[in-house]
Amino acid sequence: MAKYTVIIEKAGKNYSAYCPDVPGCVAAAATVEETIALMKDSIKAHLELMKEEEMEIPEPTTQSVNIEVTV
Repeated sequence: MAKYTVIIEKAGKNYSAYCPDVPGCVAAAATVEETIALMKDSIKAHLELMKEEEMEIPEPTTQSVNIEVTV
């Protein structure tokens, strides 16, 4: 089991997501919850394909933090 960081962005009327440690792995949906579910499936499928192709599976290295600032 590995934990990959996923970035979720508001994109007009929907949300899009990507995984910095798994280039090319993206998802988009109407809600954050749907986007997360699709992204989980996308990462799993992407890594399974890489394994089938005998490619090196990327280690999760990206981290994220929320930083509070006063504006």
